[in-house]
Amino acid sequence: MTSTESNAATEGATVAEAPPAIGCWQAPPVRAVRLHAGFVAAMFALCGAGAMAGPLLAMDEYGVARFGIASGVLVLATALGAWIGARLRHQRWKLDAEGLWLRSGRLWWRETRVPASRVQHVDLKHGPLERRSRLATLVVHTAAVHLSGITVRGLDEADAQHLRDALARQLDDAGDAL
Repeated sequence: MTSTESNAATEGATVAEAPPAIGCWQAPPVRAVRLHAGFVAAMFALCGAGAMAGPLLAMDEYGVARFGIASGVLVLATALGAWIGARLRHQRWKLDAEGLWLRSGRLWWRETRVPASRVQHVDLKHGPLERRSRLATLVVHTAAVHLSGITVRGLDEADAQHLRDALARQLDDAGDAL
């Protein structure tokens, strides 16, 4: 390996580990969208299979037709679940000097801003599938009564830790305690 190749490899590692740009909208990683869509599709398929079990067990002269209809319903339920589960692809987040912003939605956008002054504490959640995929869920608890916090799902583990640390720093700078 030449020195140019080792410098390029070092720069590539630095770029990959760099925290996200402050103030820019960030999308969830593709693996998070795939994991969420696959999980929701599996749940829809399981529900569809359970709903079709009764008619499939009642085999009579229409058994083959019922099996075909049930297979079609199962495929449609799985496809609908994957489409609904892929809504994570339309989520964006941004951290700036004002606080944390979360934007989500396909047709109707919903934008939520959590001012840094309203943050009480920040949690990171790692489920078993998230740990395997190096993902995390950030939960920001606020001082509000109506919506006591927001949840940002499908974050890369490094991004989630960076967000947690940045929000904690903003709390410390403001004189609040975690």
